[in-house]
Amino acid sequence: MKYSLLCFTILITSLTSTFAFSASCPEILNGKQRLLNSNEEIELCEEFQGKILLIVNTASQCGFTPQFEQLEQLHQTYKNKGFTVVGFPSNDFRQDRGSEKQSAKICYLDYGVTFPMMARTSISGPNANPVFLEIQQQAGVKPKWNFYKFLVNKEGKVVATFPSSTAPNSSTLKNAIEQQL
Repeated sequence: MKYSLLCFTILITSLTSTFAFSASCPEILNGKQRLLNSNEEIELCEEFQGKILLIVNTASQCGFTPQFEQLEQLHQTYKNKGFTVVGFPSNDFRQDRGSEKQSAKICYLDYGVTFPMMARTSISGPNANPVFLEIQQQAGVKPKWNFYKFLVNKEGKVVATFPSSTAPNSSTLKNAIEQQL
């Protein structure tokens, strides 16, 4: 009887803490995402809760593609302070054609990206990724082109948006990140 009661107590405690964890997860981080050119999925909340994020819709064949280098520098500069860049490749603007393998080569080999890159996804329209639906809900902005940048605070709220033309190493973007650290 005591053993059954102990098992029941452990089960209830486990379920309660799981529920509390999921209930405290910001909406923007609810769900799983598959990593680029991989079968591996990550739980966004487990991976990013409590971090400052720069969410970027990327494309491997765009005039802004060289921003990968600066995004990586930004990631390296602030990653030990609770910040990360998260890339979401998209072909919505017809600038990320071909296979995910080709996109991964450009990100990882050509530009040395080490920050998380999610699987290719749609960022707008009826099949939009839930992360971008939440960004649009919160910020009232949807990407007008590749390499739009969305700064998300530790609480999961979009606090700033930057168009494609804002370079990742711009003082405007760096200052916004530093204000959140």
